Amino acid sequence: MRRVVFAFFVCLIPTARAFTQANTGTIKGHVRLSGKLPGNPIIRMGMDPMCAKINAGKRILQEYVVATVDGSLANVFVRLQGNIPQTPISSQPVVIDQRGCVYAPRVVGVRVGQVLQIKNSDALTHNVHGLSGKDNSFNVGQSAAGMVYQWKAKNEEVMLHVKCDIHNWMNAYIGVVTNPYFAVSDTTGTFQIDKVPAGTYTLQAWHERFGPTMKTVTVKAGAVTTIDFTYTGNEKSMFAVPEIHVAAD
Repeated sequence: MRRVVFAFFVCLIPTARAFTQANTGTIKGHVRLSGKLPGNPIIRMGMDPMCAKINAGKRILQEYVVATVDGSLANVFVRLQGNIPQTPISSQPVVIDQRGCVYAPRVVGVRVGQVLQIKNSDALTHNVHGLSGKDNSFNVGQSAAGMVYQWKAKNEEVMLHVKCDIHNWMNAYIGVVTNPYFAVSDTTGTFQIDKVPAGTYTLQAWHERFGPTMKTVTVKAGAVTTIDFTYTGNEKSMFAVPEIHVAAD
């Protein structure tokens, strides 16, 4: 009897896996800036001699717009919206590091209830301040290298702005979402979202200077759907600075 039951379950497992994979697809995309590429200003760290010392001989830019010559745009947060089945929250934390008096990465995504770790890799004091309109605020000091602050968001929020009250040039953005179907465009402007349940959804792209833009996307089982976003450069985000100039040496 035991052998019969075991064989029954062995037969079921591959079938269940095949069913799951057969009913999902992949979204691949690219984000581009069609207008003139703005310059990013050099960060002047003289207000904190320790930050200046860490970055001696380097040109550290305030990376408002990270794009290639052809306009491929990085640091764009892309997320799926719609009637999406819920999945277990990952036990792996999302990590933001403070290294060289800047946040890295600048843009991340995290699910509601998932752990976000903010680390201090600098041998100096940072203050981590999350500015939220959805009851996700936090404000903590980290006075030494190796300190880690762990945080879980309560509510969906796109986007949550993080800054340092000590070093006003430090900026990061957290996309807080309720499903795992999100990505951040890389330095080639590309992104990919895997294992998306088949269906029609709204796909939202968000950039800190150019704000949100949306498209409808239909995901087919076992297929790859491609979609492109284009910013003209005239869009404005609530986080956008008035102008961007390249600072002189």
